[in-house]
Amino acid sequence: MKKILFAAHDLDLGGIETALVTLANYLVEKNYDVTIALEKKEGEFLQRLQKEIHVIEYNTNAHKNIVIRKLCNLRNRLKFIIKYRNQFDFSASFATYSLASSFMARTASQNSALWCHADYLTLYHGNKEEMRTFFKNVFCDKFKHIVFVSKEGANGFIKSFPNLKDKVITCNNLINGRDIVTKSKEPIEEDYIQEIIKTQVPIFLNVGRHDERQKKLTRIIEASKKLKEENHLFKVLFIGDGKDTKLYQEKVKEYHLEDTILFLGRKENPYPYFRISDCVILSSEYEGYPVVYLESFVLNKPMITTKVSDYEQVENGRGMVVEKDTQAIYIAMKQFLQNGYEIKDNFDYEIYNANILRILETIM
Repeated sequence: MKKILFAAHDLDLGGIETALVTLANYLVEKNYDVTIALEKKEGEFLQRLQKEIHVIEYNTNAHKNIVIRKLCNLRNRLKFIIKYRNQFDFSASFATYSLASSFMARTASQNSALWCHADYLTLYHGNKEEMRTFFKNVFCDKFKHIVFVSKEGANGFIKSFPNLKDKVITCNNLINGRDIVTKSKEPIEEDYIQEIIKTQVPIFLNVGRHDERQKKLTRIIEASKKLKEENHLFKVLFIGDGKDTKLYQEKVKEYHLEDTILFLGRKENPYPYFRISDCVILSSEYEGYPVVYLESFVLNKPMITTKVSDYEQVENGRGMVVEKDTQAIYIAMKQFLQNGYEIKDNFDYEIYNANILRILETIM
């Protein structure tokens, strides 16, 4: 039985964490021995892990005294090296940004991978030097493989690190389709959502972190303002939270959209809201591989998405792809309200996962 280690920061709610839990659980079902090493052994997704998965904690010290901090972290590194050095057949740093995760993965196996979840060249606005600094800080050249979850991310990296081209592999995220379908059938708690369902008004759904730099939810809010001024009837559900939640709430209040755009907060299980929605919207400026694509595909929901990584998968019969601006979002939402959207390409998650597993086995 092959021993696999994934290193990450924690298992709180998020797209990267969802992808890691799905991958770890899937590999356990395929008879891999899986360990997850966390800087912080916390997060709501811990309870989603299969009981066979080992979870260990690697503490980093943040003492204000630099000497004490360095000595404590040196002691922790030595303890990890003594116990886990080359003890695994494969290891991966799943939290790309984490120096501790990079250290754990490179220590645990000579067959190590750095897992990358974004189009970093776009994230750094085309600044190759800033992008190089980011990756050099996590010792990207020391890994045997550098895995990107989207081809856009991989291509951007190769432009900045052409000498590492042979290390780069593209591998989309796995999806637990069976679990998503099952969880989508759970009841919805909010009575006011039940009342909305009864009115049969069209419902748009956005799920994700509230971070304007990346997610650009103001595009949806401003598009909704224009649609309401034209007397269109609809609702928008925002699931998630983040540093810009207050900004969005204030803008909704400024535009008098409180009865149109509803903030539902974080949901450990967002899938019942997919079930009752008519269309899923992604308004982001950039993404890695959007997990919400797969979730929408599995639950057979059409999408409106900006041109982020792998948008072609939506374009091919599963929704509308638009430019990254408010006007484009507005036009697509209006078109959906007037004409609906019929999905032309059904998604088979078992075939999709089988293709991903072949790539994973090559990497591991």
